[in-house]
Amino acid sequence: MAKIKKRFKKYLPDLKKLQEYKALRIFGDLLHDPNLWHFNRYSVATAFSVGLFFAWIPVPFQMALAAGGAMLFHANLPLSVALVWITNPLTMPPLFYFAYRVGAMILDITPKKFHFELSWDWLLGQLHGWKPLLIGCVLLAIVSAILANIIIRGIWRYLIIRHWNARKLRIPN
Repeated sequence: MAKIKKRFKKYLPDLKKLQEYKALRIFGDLLHDPNLWHFNRYSVATAFSVGLFFAWIPVPFQMALAAGGAMLFHANLPLSVALVWITNPLTMPPLFYFAYRVGAMILDITPKKFHFELSWDWLLGQLHGWKPLLIGCVLLAIVSAILANIIIRGIWRYLIIRHWNARKLRIPN
């Protein structure tokens, strides 16, 4: 566990340098919360929840929303923002189409055939599907946030117990 933490910490920004940026002063003391920068069970599990939740929300500025959520819930900030990139330009179409299908199933409507075309007319014509897309995205966001938190806490606990057991074997009685 310690090796993983050290590996990630070398990529984190220096807190003193962050305090010097004028643009970040609008956040005041919020950026000084230790959980925003440390890797502990709570901050990492919450970061997964925040990052995956906002990854499913189909809006621009997902990273800013994830950063705000990380500050609000005292989650690891860099991890929350990085996890939003699960929905990137390559993965976004299949993930949001899946969300649309889930929403259509919940609303009990027949999903329309999907044919992509790069034009304004096509985009405006697709707006009829906003309800199933939104419902599917919100449902998947909530479910993935809850599952991620439970799974990360479980993995963390498993690794700690494994570390304790290995330590018991090394220490003579």
